[in-house]
Amino acid sequence: MSKLWSDKNKLHPLIEKFTIGNDAVIDLKLAKWDVLGSLAHSKMLTEVGIVTEKEFGLLSAELHSILELIEVGEFSIDEGIEDIHSQVEMMLISWIGDIGKKIHTSRSRNDQVLLDLRLYMRDEIKNTSYLIKELFESFILLSEKNKLYLMPGYTHLQIAMPSSFGLWFASFAESLADDLLLLETAYRMVNKNPLGSAAGYGSSFPIKREITTELLGFESLNYNSMYAQASRVKVEMAVANAFSSIASTMSRFAADACLFMSQNFGFIKLPKEFTTGSSIMPHKNNPDVFELLRAKCNEIKTHSLQLLSFPNNLTTGYFRDYQLLKEPLFKAFDNMKQILEISILVIPQLIIKENIMELSLYDVSFSVEEVEQRVKNGESFRSAYMTVSDQINNGEYKKQAKVDYSHEGSLGNLCNNEISKLFENTFDKFQFLKVEKAMDQLIQIGF
Repeated sequence: MSKLWSDKNKLHPLIEKFTIGNDAVIDLKLAKWDVLGSLAHSKMLTEVGIVTEKEFGLLSAELHSILELIEVGEFSIDEGIEDIHSQVEMMLISWIGDIGKKIHTSRSRNDQVLLDLRLYMRDEIKNTSYLIKELFESFILLSEKNKLYLMPGYTHLQIAMPSSFGLWFASFAESLADDLLLLETAYRMVNKNPLGSAAGYGSSFPIKREITTELLGFESLNYNSMYAQASRVKVEMAVANAFSSIASTMSRFAADACLFMSQNFGFIKLPKEFTTGSSIMPHKNNPDVFELLRAKCNEIKTHSLQLLSFPNNLTTGYFRDYQLLKEPLFKAFDNMKQILEISILVIPQLIIKENIMELSLYDVSFSVEEVEQRVKNGESFRSAYMTVSDQINNGEYKKQAKVDYSHEGSLGNLCNNEISKLFENTFDKFQFLKVEKAMDQLIQIGF
């Protein structure tokens, strides 16, 4: 079996299988990023005189060939190859001989996998953020479209005060705006270059880490080489926590939707093509999509717990424990993408009931309006409260179906423009276009 760390001693087959784990399969997600990281690294080695221009020409040409295989779906990790790093290096050595052996100068698999994961996470956060933006815009659009339609609000699952579909939809939009703040913070941690930290203690070669930082479009370095290694788990945890926050938002929406679609509520419904039936009850239109969405959101939260458990008993330095971070991290990104894509598809299809508050069941929700009107007419709040309470208890209360809210964030003043500005301001801070430009320029190197 080919390994970057191997000497002539043969490893026991069961130990070999156990230590490799599932890397040969899951590392395919990192293939593109391993090649681009190697391209930037070899360019830096050329700039500092470790690799000649001619050697770089050969390295870059072959790295582009590997990248092309990846892009057309023809790249794989050969049987007997340990991981993506080994596969790329072995292909280079096979194609251009000893020059391919120079690619690993001044770097370790430790900072190589760190770099691959940073590039992978950075790109996936970009994709996730655009999906969040699309979902956010759907919530704002639904809020504006339905802002005049009242619905009951609840506390303790008891009828409380008048709400509106506009207020309900917009609450999830603003929640996503806050979730994006957490994701932007995680992105700032991700967008730091660990390459050059090697095994955690740097290199005696005269490398220039600022070169790879610029080539790869990073915002800055992970400056301390020991911390670059120690940041593993911490950075993944930041991303997972941001995802947990998004999942909490969407889990709450899914739970509301399941409740509001039940016949006992009947506030909303989906077209039949978005619901499922029963094997024995012909009348059923089940909200399976929202139930599974809720479950997927809860699964996202378990990824945070998995990642949280890794650093509990680790001292400073690299440990093979870190290898097991990849699977829950990749699963978190995959689940998050699925949650957002399904939400973007289904939520705009919701059909609301426009005349809910006409039911006598909800008359008492207007009692606060009566209290407040009495206060406006000169009564003290407590006296007005007791008067209306007695009316309700004695069966004498008659609703005044009028709501007059004008303060910021209320039924009559949703502040959706302000919420949209908050979201856009955060979204702009990612500076995705800057990174895309840097990566496009990197790909052109050596062509």
